[in-house]
Amino acid sequence: MKRTFSLIVVALFLFSCSASEERLEFREQGNEVPEFRSENTFQYIEEQLAFGPRVPGTEAHRNAVEYFRDHFQATAGSRAVYIQQFEQEIYGDTLPFYNVLASFGGANQDRIVLAAHWDSRPRADKDSQDRDQAILGADDGGSGVAVLMELANIFSEHDLPIGVDIILFDGEDYGEEGDLANYFIGSRYWSQNPPVPGYSPRFGILLDMVGGQGARFPKEGHSISFAPNLVDEIWAIAAKKGFEDLFLDERGGRVADDHIIVEQYTGIPMINIIHHNLNENGVIEFPPYWHTHRDNIDIIDRDVLQAVGEVMLELIYNRIPKEESN
Repeated sequence: MKRTFSLIVVALFLFSCSASEERLEFREQGNEVPEFRSENTFQYIEEQLAFGPRVPGTEAHRNAVEYFRDHFQATAGSRAVYIQQFEQEIYGDTLPFYNVLASFGGANQDRIVLAAHWDSRPRADKDSQDRDQAILGADDGGSGVAVLMELANIFSEHDLPIGVDIILFDGEDYGEEGDLANYFIGSRYWSQNPPVPGYSPRFGILLDMVGGQGARFPKEGHSISFAPNLVDEIWAIAAKKGFEDLFLDERGGRVADDHIIVEQYTGIPMINIIHHNLNENGVIEFPPYWHTHRDNIDIIDRDVLQAVGEVMLELIYNRIPKEESN
């Protein structure tokens, strides 16, 4: 892919607001909240998987980024979408990577950022067979992206009370087990090479593994450190909606993920909604299909997708008070 996208979209990401504690305070606003449609979300996962494993350097990877570009251009407008393309040498191969950025509510200087990773793992480390073969990543990658794609539909249909920037990070899951230097490739590049310096949204939310059967979302440890008020608000919304068995009111593990990279390099307080738990020894455990070939469409639960989508919409449309000044 060539860099053919208009750089004018970059201006849509230049909304620097002064940092203050008030930016992470929340209360009900009395606004109408649109409906989330998990059937659309499930379809978007199916469509991602139809390309095959979305591993950097493959045809499936190239086709998928075109698919994302087309979706976000249709929802945000062609001038509000930017593909951040770069190359990096990993394990002896020079690979192409693409972060996909889309901006909604471009006239609003008060903004938040929503993110997920869109690549899938090039190896099935945790499987008992075909461990050197790439996985489809229906939940690990596909589900978070699909939720954001459906949110994009809704943002295009219903005026937003706050500006929202969506980022799909590439290369989150490329590294070999234990080699964290070669994970989080897209978020590291975006954080160190921002399309526009000074980008300062109120906060960020990372969605990772948010559609699998048996999903449980404890309060991820780094998230509690970065933005405790935001974590508490999201989990309170979930409880009010009857999703307390999904969003557990308990502390989870400190999961290494894209949100740490973003906070480290940009200072943006980003939290992570991610399926995991701590075992009796305090060790982080992920679902049994994690990094295996079982991470396919069969383990996706529409009810989990629906719950996550509803919580996100309630937060965005009805819980964020307007800033007095920027």
